[in-house]
Amino acid sequence: MGICYIIGAMESAFPFQPKAGDCIIAADGGYRHLRAAGLKPDLVVGDFDSLGYVPEGEEIVRHPVRKDDTDTMLAVKLGLARGYDRFLLLGGLGGRLDHTIANLHALAYLMNHGARGCLMGKSESAILFRDRSVFFYPEGRETVSVFAYGGIAMGVSLEGLEYPLTNAVLTPGFPLGVSNAFTGAPAKISVEQGCLLVIWQDGIDRTDWLEV
Repeated sequence: MGICYIIGAMESAFPFQPKAGDCIIAADGGYRHLRAAGLKPDLVVGDFDSLGYVPEGEEIVRHPVRKDDTDTMLAVKLGLARGYDRFLLLGGLGGRLDHTIANLHALAYLMNHGARGCLMGKSESAILFRDRSVFFYPEGRETVSVFAYGGIAMGVSLEGLEYPLTNAVLTPGFPLGVSNAFTGAPAKISVEQGCLLVIWQDGIDRTDWLEV
């Protein structure tokens, strides 16, 4: 199965070209970005308070404004229900801090349901993973930060970065992993027990990472 693209209302500079088997879901105001790019979604979901109207000629999943889920979370649940386990959430970083934090929780929801996701904004991206390693292919020298998420992260190792770590412990109360950097060499970020949030700036292909 392909990739589920979820397009949010915030701006994203990441261009994408959907392929056969991919699914495109516009979350409310994200529909405006799709229309500007000349792309047609498979679904448009939300309460449409951001967009300001209900699009015609599209498959619509409408919800009331008073609801428990954000529009992005509604889109995530629809993608999972359709069987997707790889998600790219475009337009999900920057703008309102509360929605950015909510979108990070959406990454946790995907992780807890056996899927992986990448949250993409205009100039940065984020992933969340537990008890495993993530490999980044060599690219330009850009900033990358690693945080413990949801509790203590044990056995954290950073290889191929400007500031390496070996079998370290990261805690939510001390941002030891902030402002590291890629070096142009292959990089590997690992955690033996716990969950890591990794945020990096532009300069590498934001889909060019692999969980191992």
